[in-house]
Amino acid sequence: MSVAAGDPILAIVLPQGYQPTEDEPFMSERQREYFRRKLLKWKDEILEEARETLTNLQTEESQHADLADRASSETDRSLELRARDRQRKLIAKIDAALRRIEEGSYGEPIGLKRLDARPIATLSIEAQERHERRERVYRDE
Repeated sequence: MSVAAGDPILAIVLPQGYQPTEDEPFMSERQREYFRRKLLKWKDEILEEARETLTNLQTEESQHADLADRASSETDRSLELRARDRQRKLIAKIDAALRRIEEGSYGEPIGLKRLDARPIATLSIEAQERHERRERVYRDE
């Protein structure tokens, strides 16, 4: 019987307070499970915030007698919707990172500290800096 990498039957048990270290092979089973859980928790938090926003937008009274109150409410609503759009894009990046974990396709070692701080990172700090320098050169032309 073959079992997929993400199958819950093969769930990895992480010691309480586990933190990936450089002493382990990069993206070992423990590290993959650590980052998978971190990404899923982040995604759940974003989705919960989105549900709260929807509830607030649906229950918020849309009729304001005062024009200034209405303008303020519309501005708040617009900012909230823009924030949710950014979070929607972030969820897509989280899903892509989860796919990379499942596929084992992280490529070059990104660095554990960088991944812990930004688990959706696709490039090492050095590669990201090179990428940003190239962007600046092309943007300035």
